[in-house]
Amino acid sequence: MSVGRLRVGIGRDDRFRRLRSASRAIILCFAAMLPVYATAGHAQDAPVRLPTAADDSPLAQLTAYYESDIPEQDQRPIEEYLPQSTTVETITCGRRTCDPWHWQVLPEGLIYRSYLAGAKEPRIGCQWVYDYQKRWLWDITFGGRVGILRYGNDDIIRPQGWQIDLEGAAFPRLDMQRHPNASHSNDLVACDYRAGIPVTYGCGRWQTKMGYYHISSHLGDEFMIRDPNYRRINYSRDSLMLGQSFYWTDDLRLYGEVACAINPSGGALPWEFQFGIDYSPAEPSGLKPQPFAAINAHLREDVRFGGNLVVQAGIQWRGVTGHLFRLGLHYFNGMSDQFEFFDQYESKLGFGIWYDF
Repeated sequence: MSVGRLRVGIGRDDRFRRLRSASRAIILCFAAMLPVYATAGHAQDAPVRLPTAADDSPLAQLTAYYESDIPEQDQRPIEEYLPQSTTVETITCGRRTCDPWHWQVLPEGLIYRSYLAGAKEPRIGCQWVYDYQKRWLWDITFGGRVGILRYGNDDIIRPQGWQIDLEGAAFPRLDMQRHPNASHSNDLVACDYRAGIPVTYGCGRWQTKMGYYHISSHLGDEFMIRDPNYRRINYSRDSLMLGQSFYWTDDLRLYGEVACAINPSGGALPWEFQFGIDYSPAEPSGLKPQPFAAINAHLREDVRFGGNLVVQAGIQWRGVTGHLFRLGLHYFNGMSDQFEFFDQYESKLGFGIWYDF
């Protein structure tokens, strides 16, 4: 095997052709879902049947009370009128979408949450994976995303309004195998770095993300010592992004995102797309674990709009602040998510641990 840079022949590699065909199929399926996706959004805005006089629910009593001729100054606050066991949040199914919007510094929660199976999302996590070259890799993520300023409501589970976030993460990869010319295992192979400023907006079941992010890739010192003839590249992207997500139900989210890089280098080209589905129970779980599943497809112009597919499934625990801890299986297939090797094929299967803010 040559010690020079390994490049996979994109047009000649059968595995890549199969991945590209699968990616096209996913795109067609996603496009076919758009009419239903739009219809569901309009359905959320459809008029709701008002309770009749025969209804004895708190909402029916409340509606009848405020439709009466009682002068406004004599009407009692909602909390006083409802039975003691009933709250305004009970009526709104736990979603305080009618709360007044106001300015908040360092708000709790995120309006637009990270994609669960996104390979380059800022979080804390790691995957121990076995790849098709019969080696064990340790892919790690150190990072997170936090809200800086919000004009919106106080809902922690699914906030509404406008928000400015800060995000950052490092993505080191360790080779867990011991090589003949290395004195130890767990050599640092490469590390990607990401930083960005997303601006997000949420209203009802819809969320939008726009903003800027930078990502760059670097070879590890130990890898360069072990293989001094390997040619390093300066892969870098400064991208403007636009994303849209929709909660089909409280627990099921669909999303899509497009980004365009300004002055990409090191083999990077401007356009990239990603889309997928997340199933993750939204309410706090307590001590009892809940199931989750996620699929993400990431297509990049620098590999002729091939890319990679990530599938995850396992169990999760969600806290009262919306933070999420997950354990589960991780499967990756496609062009490498370490961008020093962006044009090399990888197939990985293993176990992961993830913490999302």
